[in-house]
Amino acid sequence: MIAIGARIDEVGTLIREGGEFYLRRDVGGRYQLELHRTPVDLVEKRVRLIGTLVGPDLVNAEGVALT
Repeated sequence: MIAIGARIDEVGTLIREGGEFYLRRDVGGRYQLELHRTPVDLVEKRVRLIGTLVGPDLVNAEGVALT
């Protein structure tokens, strides 16, 4: 288990369910994302997520970009 406050740098698929965004992680599982902008153009694409774990499976995203 990763500790709250840990830096996250992972690759996966950005998905959207309702009004929420998630990273479907390549290593399994998923993170819910707190985003500063809405990356609708990246949905269902392979992306790199950089951010900070702020809760169980919740990441404050600093950046989401295509890989």
